[in-house]
Amino acid sequence: MSDEPIKKRMEALEILILETRDRLPAHSTKPPVMMELLDYEDEYEELMKQLKAIKSI
Repeated sequence: MSDEPIKKRMEALEILILETRDRLPAHSTKPPVMMELLDYEDEYEELMKQLKAIKSI
């Protein structure tokens, strides 16, 4: 099983996370933007678990 698709998605998520963090205002965080950021971070964590599982095989 190749880990390339996971790594590519993780790279894309890193960019999305940084861009989303940049969109967060210093004050009065907007809930939709915060939810988007949390979704990206959750997906990133899940992919890290999958990558670790693949490497331990």
